[in-house]
Amino acid sequence: GGLFETGAGGSAPKHVQQLLAENHLRWDSLGEFLAIAVSYEHLANKFDNKKAAVLSATLDKATEKLLANNQSPARNAGKIDNKVSHFYLTMHWAEALAKQTEDKELQNKFKAIAEELIEKKTVILEELNAYSHSKIDLAGYYQPNAQLVTSVMRPSTTFNSIIDQL
Repeated sequence: GGLFETGAGGSAPKHVQQLLAENHLRWDSLGEFLAIAVSYEHLANKFDNKKAAVLSATLDKATEKLLANNQSPARNAGKIDNKVSHFYLTMHWAEALAKQTEDKELQNKFKAIAEELIEKKTVILEELNAYSHSKIDLAGYYQPNAQLVTSVMRPSTTFNSIIDQL
């Protein structure tokens, strides 16, 4: 087994306050992205899992591209938030999976998805940003309404239809 700590914690209440007031979640998931990549790497090494090795390497490439393009969440509403940052990571990861040649099955599976994400990027970003600066209600803090959370965190029907294919 392995334990992969992301260091998350203390700032969460302030992030939730801003989400409720402005529909802007500035939570930076970089630690989670890196932990997932290392988890895949661990799985690849421990069980000689070639797919896990490809997932790890391509997630690292996607994270690198995310950082190089300054696509992490910003502090202020109207700029990149968690939803947009996750879209960019998804697009970069699908693109990296489509370009790699170590696993043809993964390459084939993600080629069309990468192309569709890139083709529909403008529409997706418009949908993700449509409700920025809006006050939202999740019907609870510790136990929010799951449907309301889903509608806030997955506001792009275009993006949802693409990733739901997986």
